[in-house]
Amino acid sequence: MSFQDSLAVGKAGETEISQWLMGRGFNILPIYEVLQGNYKGPTLYAADGRKIIAPDLLAFNGQKIIWFEAKHKTAFTWHRISQRFVTGIDLHHYEQYQQIETLVDWPVWLLFLHKGGQAKDSDPSPAGLYGNELSALRKCENHRHENHGKTGMVYWAEKSLRKLCEYPLARAA
Repeated sequence: MSFQDSLAVGKAGETEISQWLMGRGFNILPIYEVLQGNYKGPTLYAADGRKIIAPDLLAFNGQKIIWFEAKHKTAFTWHRISQRFVTGIDLHHYEQYQQIETLVDWPVWLLFLHKGGQAKDSDPSPAGLYGNELSALRKCENHRHENHGKTGMVYWAEKSLRKLCEYPLARAA
């Protein structure tokens, strides 16, 4: 799959998640790159000069402001060592999102939309929208792996994530 195809798949999942959040009363401000074709994630420019990778969405209603990082995947990965389904993100991004949470004092959530495809070396993967707030995810990492992704990866077991909705995502009435 080309980078452009992967980007389109990711944007489609982000749209599904945004619609699901709007169905729950949230207004959504998608955060995108400024320069077309740059293909860098959204950036928060801090007053102290730091450039911090920002989550995809800023959601708010009358009571809350929450950052959401939306990940769209076909299937969980089967982790043979722990014998469970896992999902994860780039370690560098995870660390950047923690900086965002500290800087703005708004919760940051990681959301994983899994469509239930076939995971390698396992039964079919669970499907649905899973996630949690970073403060909870820091306490339940399944494992980290230095050799996956550009900067390493951090993974969480499907059982340690909150299942927020079945797939396909249902809009609230």
